[in-house]
Amino acid sequence: MTSEATRAATRPAIETPTGRFEFAPHNCFACGTLNAGGLGLEVHVEPGRSWVALALDRRFEGWEGVVHGGILCTILDEVMAWALVGEDNWGVTARMAVDFRRPVEVAMPIRAEGWITRSRRRIVDTAGHIIDSTTGAELATATGVYVAASPDRKRDLRERYAYRPSDPLGDAP
Repeated sequence: MTSEATRAATRPAIETPTGRFEFAPHNCFACGTLNAGGLGLEVHVEPGRSWVALALDRRFEGWEGVVHGGILCTILDEVMAWALVGEDNWGVTARMAVDFRRPVEVAMPIRAEGWITRSRRRIVDTAGHIIDSTTGAELATATGVYVAASPDRKRDLRERYAYRPSDPLGDAP
């Protein structure tokens, strides 16, 4: 794993089936590279979907040996929100509901996935889940409603986060 200084200086690149895009280092607790206390999620994005694979360490523990439910909610919110980005959209969470099926143990390899279930104007419905990467057992499920950014706000966000497509070889333009 890279050092925090290297991680913070690196311009994140997200791979998608239709190409790559990059954005400026930022402080998001879930996916930012500047937040030393954050999750540092490496999000994989496809049109209308996103996913992460990880194992959470003890600093995210609630009860002994079990990951805190708020951290799991954060991960679900992140993969559902990034599903919008996979369709070149940006949005904020308006509503989210989570059902916890089984405890997620510290250091357990998990995969979180989010996908769009319906889009209408600026309202986007999503769903997501966290599964045990070893057994495939569903550990938590979620639904979310996101309000997509207006064209002006989307332009502002692209500028603020220095969003830009990369060439197919991964080199910056």
